Amino acid sequence: SRHKHYKTGGRSKTSIKKRKYEMGRPATLCKLGAKRVRPVRCRGGNMKYRALRLDSGNYAWGSENVTKKVRILDVVYNASSNELVRTKTLLKNTIIQIDAQ
Repeated sequence: SRHKHYKTGGRSKTSIKKRKYEMGRPATLCKLGAKRVRPVRCRGGNMKYRALRLDSGNYAWGSENVTKKVRILDVVYNASSNELVRTKTLLKNTIIQIDAQ
């Protein structure tokens, strides 16, 4: 692959132009709010669905052995950054408050 470096840290010279399959997309940080999902076209014409805002999710409660779709009330803690708590960004390993059912 073409993104690799030499052992000394230098980059290898490119002999071909950029290809569509090497493309990356910027991260869409999902926020807490009314559900807003956008389709994104992928390789082979397939669709991925990118969540921009969500208000509910499927959550497991390990000690009670229960998994339910519940409403998300608030973002409580994120180990990465306090800014993610302030902006109510939903990420993996984010501690949230859910609606009891």
